[in-house]
Amino acid sequence: MNILLINHYAGTPQYGMEYRPYYLAREWSSLGHKVSVVAASQSHLRSRAPIINGSLTDEQIDGIRYVWLRAPTYRGNGLGRVKNILTFLMRLDSQRGRIVGAHPPDVVIASSTYTLDIFPASRIASKFGAKLFYEVHDLWPLSPMELGNMSRWHPFIMLVQWAENYACCHSDRVVSLLPKAESHLRQHGMSEGKFAYIPNGIDAHEWQSQMEPLPEEHRKILASLRKTGSFLVAYAGAHGVANALHTIVEAAKLLRDKPICFVLIGKGPEKEALERSARESGLKNVVFLPPVPKSSVPSLLTSFDALYIGLQRQPIYRFGISPNKLMDYMMSGRPVLQAIDAGNDLVTESRCGITLRAEDPRALADATMRMMSWTPSQREDAGRRGRCYIVANHDYRALASRFLEVMALEKMPGREGIKPRAFGPEGVHSA
Repeated sequence: MNILLINHYAGTPQYGMEYRPYYLAREWSSLGHKVSVVAASQSHLRSRAPIINGSLTDEQIDGIRYVWLRAPTYRGNGLGRVKNILTFLMRLDSQRGRIVGAHPPDVVIASSTYTLDIFPASRIASKFGAKLFYEVHDLWPLSPMELGNMSRWHPFIMLVQWAENYACCHSDRVVSLLPKAESHLRQHGMSEGKFAYIPNGIDAHEWQSQMEPLPEEHRKILASLRKTGSFLVAYAGAHGVANALHTIVEAAKLLRDKPICFVLIGKGPEKEALERSARESGLKNVVFLPPVPKSSVPSLLTSFDALYIGLQRQPIYRFGISPNKLMDYMMSGRPVLQAIDAGNDLVTESRCGITLRAEDPRALADATMRMMSWTPSQREDAGRRGRCYIVANHDYRALASRFLEVMALEKMPGREGIKPRAFGPEGVHSA
């Protein structure tokens, strides 16, 4: 099968996030399918950008054909990002012949968060008689409406809503990372039977084999903290508003006389304010460290007694969450403190830690004290349950196979009377 996956922000291990397109495409490629991933040359999620020659550059990465479309650099969410998105969409449309190349797609997947790539994706699918899939990461435009208080009558919101409605009505299937999103998508035109839930995941083999050592700075500081005998709780990831890391600082104030230390690893727009708040409060039990390379994440996470993840208390999470960070936490075999109010709860489901109310410092302080009181074997058992749960339910090998099953359905909802083509492993028509 020839698969064309369009994701504006798709990355690779060498370029940085986001990783889901890479892992799915790598698994599909290993099974004999030809996969092209189309992405913009510039993304705020990546650690570095690919080298681009002209408006379009092909690059082979681990058996995957990456098609980089030149797009301008940007910072933040202003006009620069809008220009980046519009440039990508225009090139996606105008360069579709070169994008497709010698292997016309059997499946086209529109996977960018902002939904507008559904239109050029649909034109490509129509031209080549391919199935059209819409992959939902976040619910747009509902997310900027609820998180950013944007009016439903804002021109951008109306445009993105039109795109979401189109995607729900015209896609052969809708795949979502959010387990509770079906009801919302049904309200916007998706037919019954079109929905498939395929969450984020991990590469279990890669996670367990990439135990690169920690940078010297991290190793020395963690070693010194260990000597104090403190119970060490880590947060590793972006320091943004959505992560609600002020909860950690406020909880640390309540626990300043306890043998507990919170270590925040990463960077982001809120880091400076968090450091200032901890410093002005005279907190010695909050430590800030820079991010580590992806290959050192396993070594980092296994250095702690417990791991913390939190989000703001927002109604948008009623549709569920699928954070990569939580997958890594659970793979580390460490118990998890989760401060998220969401429609799903992997921590409770797997019994790998404690779920508490979002943005509640007292609840975090109490949960941390409770986890500290567990015996080492109790914490090990919780961590083991989390790792087993992720390996069983979120390994990308299984998720990629599940996605292929969705692609290969013989009867597509809403397309009665149309007999889809059957495909061999190399995309050759078998019927």
